[in-house]
Amino acid sequence: MKIKVYGIRDEERPIAEAWAKEHGIEVSLTDKPLTKESVEEAKGFDGVSNSQVFPLDQEVYARLKAFGIKQIAQRSAGYDMYDLALASAHDIIISNVPSYSPESIAEYTVMVAMMLIRQFEGIRQHVSEQNFSWVPSIRGRVLGDMTVAVIGIGRIGKIVAKIFKGFGCRVVGYEIDQDNRIPDIVDYKASAEEAVKDADIVTLHMYPSELNYHQFNADMFAKFKKGAILMKMARGVLVDTEDLLAALDSGQLAAAGIDTYEAEGPYVPKNCHDKVIEDQLFKSLLEHEKVIYTPHTAFYTDEAVKNLVEGGLNATKEVIETGDTLNRVN
Repeated sequence: MKIKVYGIRDEERPIAEAWAKEHGIEVSLTDKPLTKESVEEAKGFDGVSNSQVFPLDQEVYARLKAFGIKQIAQRSAGYDMYDLALASAHDIIISNVPSYSPESIAEYTVMVAMMLIRQFEGIRQHVSEQNFSWVPSIRGRVLGDMTVAVIGIGRIGKIVAKIFKGFGCRVVGYEIDQDNRIPDIVDYKASAEEAVKDADIVTLHMYPSELNYHQFNADMFAKFKKGAILMKMARGVLVDTEDLLAALDSGQLAAAGIDTYEAEGPYVPKNCHDKVIEDQLFKSLLEHEKVIYTPHTAFYTDEAVKNLVEGGLNATKEVIETGDTLNRVN
């Protein structure tokens, strides 16, 4: 068995190599993304594991089918970079890694929320200027006095809810799935609109779909409690970034913690220190004084990296050996 691994980072190589040795499988690693050019390197392999955040070239599906490859194992929970219908039309199974470290993302969400309510960035700025005075602009609030709305209460959302509850928060939420609810922790509402209307903090943990693309836009922000804080550690397309910035400028939202940008592909994860950010909307987000932006790092822990690499390889092996995988998304 031979597996081609695309988009590998240096820190992931030892993990992939250890997995290959353990399973007695030949694994070829490249830092190249999977494109219409690099797909030619998959010829002669039995399966493909990939990690990228930008849309896959449509030509790739046909080339993989021509090579006899029946799957692409994405090494993330999100899979919106794939055209699932086109993949299915070419008999290509797309899989993800649905759970690799929900605790990592949940803890990060609460951490950034606390930084926002305690004005941490403002305090740091004052200290850098040797301004050690106490002024209202850096005065915070008590987290336990707040109402938190969790939108999407799956693997990650449940842990987020439990942590906020542990601080004494009232936790409300909205979740489409009627099963596996935690009513002792969350006061479930009938809609996202109802959940957000009285919340001091709104945190998003939904999978992206055609139904929730830009669900959090000007109309939705108008339904928020004035002065609420938005947390987005889920996929970028859930939020209309232009409308978010307008809501922050108007004071409808007090602050936002943003770990994913809807058009981050050209920039994340890359070192752009010596490059000009040409995306003006992204630049406005980065420079906004009410935003803490981080480059898709909520997941980024030792445990998550290991589980993502092994999860992608396990799914690839599963399809090659059985013709399917439990982590199939199409």
